[in-house]
Amino acid sequence: MTPDSVQPDAAGPAGHLRVLVIEHEPNAGLGRLGDLGGARIERRRPDLGDALPPTLADHDALVVLGGSMAAWQDDVASWLPHTRRLLAEAVERRLPTLGICLGAQLLALATGGSVDRGGQGLEVGLVEIRLTPQGRQDRLLSVVADRVGETFSVPHWHQDAVVALPPGAVLLATGDRYPHQAFRLGGCAWGLQYHPEVSAADWDEWMTDYHGALHPEGLHPGEVAAAMSAAQAHLAVLAEAHVEAFVAACRNAAEPGTGE
Repeated sequence: MTPDSVQPDAAGPAGHLRVLVIEHEPNAGLGRLGDLGGARIERRRPDLGDALPPTLADHDALVVLGGSMAAWQDDVASWLPHTRRLLAEAVERRLPTLGICLGAQLLALATGGSVDRGGQGLEVGLVEIRLTPQGRQDRLLSVVADRVGETFSVPHWHQDAVVALPPGAVLLATGDRYPHQAFRLGGCAWGLQYHPEVSAADWDEWMTDYHGALHPEGLHPGEVAAAMSAAQAHLAVLAEAHVEAFVAACRNAAEPGTGE
């Protein structure tokens, strides 16, 4: 198997950026985040045998997406230790980094935080979160707030959760069931417990594959699906804001003489 799938340089504001994207399973790709504003994207699927690069020396940014395995299940997903090492390297080198759901939990583990099975059950569907004062000043989430407000609904599908933030991390957004909804390490490494990227098609697949988990939690699959369907315009704006802000952070970090 070819170890990478690289899009050719595309016209656009991020065309020169080299972004490593780690995907863990089908139907958990970039989705609504698209081509990250025209970046040169190198996708790796280690679950299909793709090798992860030894370092991030040839990349300008890192994105780690979601998956059904737990962040500590190295016996289930043998590439997780390597992924955590790359995340730790990205933070140390101050490369723009985005961890989504499992990716956020791996980012926390890689940098001294803790992750465990959440005691409040599944968090599924549209869930309202709110920015902290630090979140309102954050270069990523302030852009989101400008578009959708400081309290907004986001897609979720998880039970594992960040229990303790890594040393030095800043909490950016919180929620009623699980408090660590978004955090930042340094100037440009973000962990998001929610899914700004999930497309309508991928969500439908999740509903098909995992709907049996909803009933024990008292969740009605039809109601969850209907709420997501009604929110498509909002979700498009949400994703666009995340892309715009993350690409801006990447561009800033890539400019000679700039950085965090």
